Amino acid sequence: MTRRNGLRWGHAPRRERRRTAVAAAALALTVPLAASGCKTDAGATGSDGASGGGGSGPSRNDGHAVSPLDNPEGTKPGLAAITSDGDRAKARALIGKVATKGRGPKTGYDRDEFGYAWMDSAPGVPFARNGCDTRNDLLKRDGEDVKYRPGSDCVIVSLTLDDPYSGKTIHWTKSHATAIQIDHVMPLSYDWQMGASRWTKGKRESIANDPLNLIPVDGPLNGAKSDSGPASWLPPNKRVRCSYSVRIAQVSLKYDLPVTSADKQKMLELCGG
Repeated sequence: MTRRNGLRWGHAPRRERRRTAVAAAALALTVPLAASGCKTDAGATGSDGASGGGGSGPSRNDGHAVSPLDNPEGTKPGLAAITSDGDRAKARALIGKVATKGRGPKTGYDRDEFGYAWMDSAPGVPFARNGCDTRNDLLKRDGEDVKYRPGSDCVIVSLTLDDPYSGKTIHWTKSHATAIQIDHVMPLSYDWQMGASRWTKGKRESIANDPLNLIPVDGPLNGAKSDSGPASWLPPNKRVRCSYSVRIAQVSLKYDLPVTSADKQKMLELCGG
């Protein structure tokens, strides 16, 4: 074998061979990550990084969830993330139409002022008078692998839920019913303080049972939210915070119900405004 500069052709210097081996080892570490489909949560930072929640939920597909921009009646499942610049601009335009005012007193508020939970006879809302209560309607809408009580096509006993608020998958059974709760996107106490105290009983029953205002979510997170607006509480899963804001705007506009100035400003920020 011929030599050049004191080295045989086909053999690199020892130092160069060492650098090559290190680079090859580093490449070998990255290949399994790519092959396994692991990825970072691209929506974990940016304008969605607002107060009111923990870190972002784990990165995952939205499953069978639908964007609120494509779900104005609330009859389609879930709360898919809004990610494109065009859709975020549409979201801001929608939120911009929402009226604002300060919170009124909570005096006289009672859950029963919005009808009993979960009535099937609320006027003028989807799924009403179909023979199933509102809770089971919503579990059916958003759940997967849904199983019913024997002899019933209404009472759900188990399902799998891709929870938009936490970003986690919940395997639920009726024996642990409170693990999933139905969140009022615009909380009923909030509604009362923003003007629902002066509504007819029928209108209050409607907003309490309207699928547009209802999302099955992780029970403890729903409890933590209480009657907070988006300026003081947000879903920990940052990917859906713009979608959450759009859903609030849709309910607000449908029921001519204002939000506070701070809440509206936060909603705009969450969609890039």
